Amino acid sequence: MAIEGLEITHHDRGAGGEYRAVVPGSNKVGRLTWKARGESVRVADHTLVPAELEGRGIAAALVDALVADARAQGFRIVPQCSYVEAKFRRNPDWAGLRA
Repeated sequence: MAIEGLEITHHDRGAGGEYRAVVPGSNKVGRLTWKARGESVRVADHTLVPAELEGRGIAAALVDALVADARAQGFRIVPQCSYVEAKFRRNPDWAGLRA
């Protein structure tokens, strides 16, 4: 289920970064964090969604943003986070993006 007005931004800190999901009307933020492994691999290590925002598709939207960037920018993903790993298992067309 898509959340109307959900805004996802990417914050790159060189050796790592995070995707942030801001929900309209809430001061809570969902996050997907990653660490760089070389120039072409990102290790997705944590997906964090506050309890009051769970079940609204925020974690899925964060992973989708990471995958879209991987396709656009040419990096591959190590799905270390169990949620990201589960999304990869449910989306076999992402296999080429797995490091």
